[in-house]
Amino acid sequence: MAQETGPTTGAGAVQRLGERWIRELAGPGGGSFVCSPAGLWLALAVVAAGARGETADELRAVLGVAERQAADAVTARVRELAVTDALGVATRVWTRVPVYREYREALPGIGFGPMDTTGVDAWVREATGGLIERLPLDISDEMLLVLANVLALKARWDEPFDPEETCDLPFTDAAGARRAVPTMYTTRAPWDGWTVRGTQVVELRCRTERSGGAPARVRLVLGAPGAGAADVLPAGWAPQELRTPLETDVLSIAVPRFTLRTNVQVTEQLAALGIRVATTPLADFGWISPEPLMISQVVQEAVVKVAEEGVEAAAVTVIAAPGGAPPVPRRYLHIAFDRPFGIVVLDGSGEVPLFTGWQADIPAEED
Repeated sequence: MAQETGPTTGAGAVQRLGERWIRELAGPGGGSFVCSPAGLWLALAVVAAGARGETADELRAVLGVAERQAADAVTARVRELAVTDALGVATRVWTRVPVYREYREALPGIGFGPMDTTGVDAWVREATGGLIERLPLDISDEMLLVLANVLALKARWDEPFDPEETCDLPFTDAAGARRAVPTMYTTRAPWDGWTVRGTQVVELRCRTERSGGAPARVRLVLGAPGAGAADVLPAGWAPQELRTPLETDVLSIAVPRFTLRTNVQVTEQLAALGIRVATTPLADFGWISPEPLMISQVVQEAVVKVAEEGVEAAAVTVIAAPGGAPPVPRRYLHIAFDRPFGIVVLDGSGEVPLFTGWQADIPAEED
């Protein structure tokens, strides 16, 4: 079972939301997916900053914050994420109704403007570096307010995989189908891997391109045969005290090149996450606008690409309202990610799950 982690705010709140959401995404019949817990938390927290009454109470129970505390938490979280090298964070609100000045001023890092259906897609393309071409939601005339949050990462491995070592090796998917796919190979130091309650975790270190930046942390997670995403993925951010070192002197890994892309209709999962009143006419977002608002749609499109040189990932979350000594014998451990496995991309602190993905199907690549 996924462990409860962290406090009710900060990294712990994002972790907890991610664990609950993953359980919904990995339900019966669930296959491959990628999502951004941090992106969903940030988008919902911006909305929670304008909630009142029962609406604020239920959002606080899910996010750990609401009302002015949520606005302060969003600002603090974005500032903390900015330390992560090669990570971009942006949020914008388009509206057809007046928005209170106090609400806008409480969220200084967020852009506000009139509804611009022609410019939204261009903003998404620019903010994601082209990884996502358009807003994953059609803006209708009934939508009075649309909020979009973007997380985008483009990082190089500190030790890239050698393309000459890449070869076709078999991968067995969740249904038992088996097919050869391009698979990368490398060796790493034994301290780059560990286990968490039977799940193997391997960290691929990213390069720091700017002074003072902390590199993103990419972790591949492999559970016991038959283990599902909800049990395996949280191991990627498990605290140090739950980690058991690998008993090896040399760690080698084989991991397929892969691209995961998912469009998630989060609206259908909000009730399971604990958000109900906010999606009904009883919703109270009276700190945002004098016009009555409710959450009508929440959609997230996310993508992660892993190849020899590095990792690229992006997510758009939309809320619509409406030479040395002679060698000695060494222990050798090889971990082949040749069956369903997960990937977790964390911020520079190693605590906030920016992106999580589950590769249950035969890995696919994009051009």
